[in-house]
Parts: sequence; C-alpha cells; structure tokens
Amino acid sequence: MATLINSTATFFNDAYDYYVWTLSLADDRTRGWLLVDSPMPTLFYTILYLLVVWSGPKVMKNRKAFKLTWILIPYNFAMAILNAYIAIQLFVASFKLKYSYVCQPIKNTWRAEEIQIAGAVWWYYFSKLLEFCDTFFFILRKKDNQLSFLHVYHHSTMFSLWWIGIKWVPSGSTFLPAMVNSFIHVLMYSYYGLAAIGPHVTKYLWWKKYLTILQLIQFTTALILGINGIRSGCDFPLWMQYALVIYMISFIVLFGNFYAKAYIAKGKQAYANRQKTSRNTIAHASNSKINGQHNGSVTNGVSKKIQ
Repeated sequence: MATLINSTATFFNDAYDYYVWTLSLADDRTRGWLLVDSPMPTLFYTILYLLVVWSGPKVMKNRKAFKLTWILIPYNFAMAILNAYIAIQLFVASFKLKYSYVCQPIKNTWRAEEIQIAGAVWWYYFSKLLEFCDTFFFILRKKDNQLSFLHVYHHSTMFSLWWIGIKWVPSGSTFLPAMVNSFIHVLMYSYYGLAAIGPHVTKYLWWKKYLTILQLIQFTTALILGINGIRSGCDFPLWMQYALVIYMISFIVLFGNFYAKAYIAKGKQAYANRQKTSRNTIAHASNSKINGQHNGSVTNGVSKKIQ
C-alpha cells in the first residue's frame, strides 16, 4: 500500500512539474489576456456546459418550450458580424505578413500585424464560449433532436482546444483554420438569423446543405495540410499537427455521417416516395378506365352509361 501511495504521489508530482514546464513555453504575447493564463476557467465553463446539456432536457421535459425569436435574430447576426471581423482581421494581417497557407512557422515578434493575428485568434477562442448559447437555445426551445453527439462534441472540444492555441501558438499556421472557419460561420449564422425571422424568409433559404459541404471541404483540406506538414517537417509543433490530423478525421466521419443521414438518405427516400406516388397514380388511372369500361355499354362506337 505504501508503495502504491508513493508511486501515485510521484506520478502527480511529475505531472505537475511537466505542466509548469509547459507553461514556461507559453507565448509571452498573450500573457495576462482574459481566460488565457490558467486552464481552470476554460475547464470550468466546459464542465458547466456539459452539465447543462445533461440536465437541461430533464428540467425542460414537463415545461413549455420557449419562443426565443426576440433573442435568436440579434444573437445570430451578432455572431455573424463577430466571425466576419475575425476572418477579416486574420486575412489582412496574414496578407501583410505574407504568411504561407501551406506551412507558416511561428514568429514570436511584437510586430503590429503579429499582435493583430494573436488578437483575432483570441476572439476566435472566445467565440467558442459564446457558441455554447447555440446549445442552450436548443434546450430552451425543446429541440432535443438537435443535441446530437456531433453537436456536443464539436462545441465542448473546440473551446478547450483553442485555449491551447491562444496559449501556445496564437500565430503561425494557427491563423488559417481560424480564418476559414470564421468565414464559414459568417454564412452559417447569417442563415440561422434569417431562418429565425420566420417561414416567409425560410422558404428562400436553399443553401443550408451547402454549409455542411463547405465544412467537409474545410476539414478535408485541413487534414491534407496537417499530413503534408508532418511529411515535410513544417516548423510548427509536431504534436499539434498530429492532433490536428486526428481531430479532422473525427470531424470528417461525424459530419459525413450527418450529411449522409440528413440529405443523401432523405433524398433517396423522397425519390422513392415520388416513384411510389407516381405508380399509384398510374394504377388508379388504369383502374378507373377499366371500371368505366365495365360500367358502360358501347353502341355504334359511342359509350353509353348503364342506368
């Protein structure tokens, strides 16, 4: 027993020493920024989010769903504006710095454009905390079917992983996934903001499924860039490139499965239903013609109804 206790104590001491060592490698430029210095706020909010996901539907089970149009419209358009700001900031600064879209090493300098990128990455990280509201609105509106594993996995992991990004690598190749994803979120939140206005607008929103296609293209591209970075020896933390590859594979599988069920399977079912309806219509017409022939007589080539 004493040996076990000593081994456990040694393990935790080594783990703590390793944690302290990793903190010494953190980027000085984001030190002191909101939520950045310690992992505790990020862990706390993530655990709180998961608790709400677990308990929220139970609390709402016997309650009437809330109609949140008054908050959904401004929230979604505000998120679209925030993501547009992030994407523009990253694009402008990376263009001025002539950043590479294939492999961009971290330049730990205090140049204005570098700080601009770090600032935009922080806003991107913080936006993942704000996006928890997506889930809370689903719960309050009793849209429990929207609380899929994909949804919860995506929201809970992005916030935590981007704390690592803003803490250790707030520039370099980090800018690209944040910029591209922010652009896609502009389209996504614009769609949800317009859809929240009502059915008279929703009927014109034909491009929802293409958002998922864009996301799949984004994940596949990031996967290819991650593999290429590992293969070519890109001067960026190697473990982060491996983590990116694994994370993108999980997203491709989950989003691909969602797309297959939401659009491909439904499309096939709709086609089958149309074919069935068409066959039933033809059969009905044929039966009507046959019944008409049985219920009438023909005299001099003219059909006459039997009284």
